[in-house]
Amino acid sequence: MTPVALYIHWPYCARICPYCDFNVTRDRGQIATQTALFEAILADLRTQASWLGPRELASVFFGGGTPSLMSPEWVAALIDEARRLFPPSGPVEITLEANPTDAEISRYQAFRAAGINRLSIGIQSLDDTALTFLGRNHSAREALLGLDTALSVFERVSLDLIYALPGQTPEDWAAELKRAAALGVEHISPYQLSLEPDTPFGRAARRGKLSLPAPELGEAFYYTTQSVLNDLGFEAYEVSNHAKGLAARSAHNVNIWEGVDYIGVGPGAHGRISYDNARHATVSESDLRTYIVRVGDHGTGVEHERLSPNESAEEALMLGLRLIDGVRLERIESLSLIKRDDLIHDGFLDIRNDRLRATDKGRVVLDRLLLELLS
Repeated sequence: MTPVALYIHWPYCARICPYCDFNVTRDRGQIATQTALFEAILADLRTQASWLGPRELASVFFGGGTPSLMSPEWVAALIDEARRLFPPSGPVEITLEANPTDAEISRYQAFRAAGINRLSIGIQSLDDTALTFLGRNHSAREALLGLDTALSVFERVSLDLIYALPGQTPEDWAAELKRAAALGVEHISPYQLSLEPDTPFGRAARRGKLSLPAPELGEAFYYTTQSVLNDLGFEAYEVSNHAKGLAARSAHNVNIWEGVDYIGVGPGAHGRISYDNARHATVSESDLRTYIVRVGDHGTGVEHERLSPNESAEEALMLGLRLIDGVRLERIESLSLIKRDDLIHDGFLDIRNDRLRATDKGRVVLDRLLLELLS
């Protein structure tokens, strides 16, 4: 049986961060609506599973939003149903995203009992001033408490950090990275702050109230990230993900970057699934209430798009080059990458073990590199 991964999107957040452009909504205790959403996600999962036939569960990822605000009983029910629909042949990594607030920390044991075995905790910073700027609803002290609790409960723990903040220097960032790496986690996901157009930060940028570092400084932040974490044993197995060894890598994210089919359920969730001799892109209705209605009417909230071999190959290239291992050549053989040899000669790409890889030089300018390859 070919494997399939599962992404479950829970859109509720206690607070909407000013940099976030994900499909999220404020959690105001809407119990009836949340119950209806859980039931819709469960029904949507069953419907999409019926299209695929026998498959083996590869991984599960609860993202959002803030899925640690979900009822642990709902999390358990979704995990049990995923295992029933796609019986796994061995252990399955099941990740849940969480924040280090008191309300969420108190649920960690319940989530472990529900079947979660990997926690991705959104610390974002270890500095209170930075946390206030980022609109987070926890302090640095709470972040450390939440992380300590997570490490005592879960087999695997990852933490997220945001860098290149206004006034921050690469030296500041290096010190914060070293502090974070010493906290006992095996996986760190550092993200450079981006100003998305339809966010408070994006609107502030248009008014001239907020700006990103100059390109040269942004590059210095990137190289600082790679240097510090590599020296501390965290390999950059993907552009924004660093792990201590193969076992510490995010199985679910690697599945997606490697092109494993994955079902997406929940408002705004994306998926890639293969059936009827083609790969299909799916996207769920983003409006929460409309999603619930559509699932009730049609059994699913997704729209489909049949991808051509070239479209699938282009997507494989864009995702695969994010990985340190690169993309398998067989996945992109339908593309005419006429600039590939030039970019290899110039040191931006190389070929190793039947994979096309972005070099360290190429990973710094990956977006530009992809434009060159696909133009």
